[in-house]
Amino acid sequence: MSGRFHIIKEFGFEAAHSFGHKPAGHENTRVHGHSFKVEVALTGEPDDVSGCVVDFETVNFAIDKVRAKLDHHFLNDIEGLGTPSLENLASWIAGELRPHFPELASVTVRRPSLGESCRFDVA
Repeated sequence: MSGRFHIIKEFGFEAAHSFGHKPAGHENTRVHGHSFKVEVALTGEPDDVSGCVVDFETVNFAIDKVRAKLDHHFLNDIEGLGTPSLENLASWIAGELRPHFPELASVTVRRPSLGESCRFDVA
């Protein structure tokens, strides 16, 4: 049987942000927070020895470093993130992980309480 393997690792973080581009008085110009959920997808063929595309222990280690930069932080202050939109978060997380994982296929960031998400497909 032929096919392609996609392994998924999920993690969450809590963070605050504000949007300066909204009109004066808009509720999102004030500092507010969300619970974010992130899904990291890696694609490839399993290694002949381990049977894994990527060892989840290695993925966990890299994700823990990224999560530490985001969790309980003010996203507007994170260097290189720019406006803390879902789009910029997904791209920024992909940029943090890509040097460690050439198998990185996509990063999805969700705000479950609002029913919103953004998937960034890594080129």
